[in-house]
Amino acid sequence: MSGFKSSFSLAALALLFCLTASCAPQLLAQNAPKPHRKVIVMFDPQYPEIIKNGHFEGQVRIDATVLPNGTVSKVEIKGGNPILAECASRAMMKWKYAPAPAQTVEEVIFNFNPTNR
Repeated sequence: MSGFKSSFSLAALALLFCLTASCAPQLLAQNAPKPHRKVIVMFDPQYPEIIKNGHFEGQVRIDATVLPNGTVSKVEIKGGNPILAECASRAMMKWKYAPAPAQTVEEVIFNFNPTNR
């Protein structure tokens, strides 16, 4: 009886290993980064003087919905200071991307630093 248990356990371990090993590459493939569309026309956001003089800095993350013709149709603020995010949003709406076969969502990160502007 003990021979049956040990061979069953080994078979179960082998099956578990095979299932785990075969799933790993599929998970990695799903997490591959997507290519970004090329920006043709880019506008820098206006850095408000009162914020700049106060030495406020930060990062703003935006998802821009880009139509097939390259026009930005919508921006969604994903994080950052609300005042800086508004400045970045206004600039993003003027951007133009390379044409593509379908609408895409492009992630853009703006870094606001009073010493660089």
